[in-house]
Amino acid sequence: FIYVTHDQTEAMTMGTRIVVMKDGIIQQVDTPQTLYETPVNMFVAGFMGSPQMNFIDVTIERKPEGTYVVFGNQHIKLPEGKAKMLEDSGFKGTEAVMGIRPEHIHDEEAFLANSPDSVVNAEVEVTELMGAETYLYLKIEGKNFTARVNPRTTAKNGDTIKVAFDVHKVHLFNKETEETIIN
Repeated sequence: FIYVTHDQTEAMTMGTRIVVMKDGIIQQVDTPQTLYETPVNMFVAGFMGSPQMNFIDVTIERKPEGTYVVFGNQHIKLPEGKAKMLEDSGFKGTEAVMGIRPEHIHDEEAFLANSPDSVVNAEVEVTELMGAETYLYLKIEGKNFTARVNPRTTAKNGDTIKVAFDVHKVHLFNKETEETIIN
C-alpha cells in the first residue's frame, strides 16, 4: 500500500521503499537504509535522520600525504578509499559541502586515539541527556554541529573538548548542485 507522510521517522519505520519528494519532484526512491546511508543529494541527506546531518562548507586539498577536507584551521584527512572515490567521481573542484551525521562525531577516548587525523577542538554549548544517548550541541570553527554520544560523556556546557569525525562516514556534496559527490 502507499502511505503519505511528512514525518521521516514514521516513513523509515513503516516503509520498505520510500519516495523522497521536494516541491513535487522525486529526489530518490529506495529502502530506508539506503536513503540514510547513501543519499543522492543534500536534501535527502538532511531530511533523513534525526537529528539531521551536519553540513559545512569545505575546501578539498590534495597533498602528497593524502586528501583533506579543510574548514577554518581544521584539516581532516579522508581515508584512501574515499580519496580514490573522490578522484574517480570526476569532481575537479576544490569547494564542496561536507556532511556528517551526529552519531559519527565521537568524544570517546578510544575513538580519539584511533583517529588522530580527524580530531578537532569543539566548544560545548549545550548538553542534552536523552536517556540512552546524549546530544552535544557544539561550535567548531564558529559553525554549529550536533553530536550524538554515549550518555556517560563527561562533556558539560562551556567545556572545550576534542571530538573526532568518523571519516569513513563523511559525505561530500557539490556546493553548487547539492548532488552527492561521495558517500
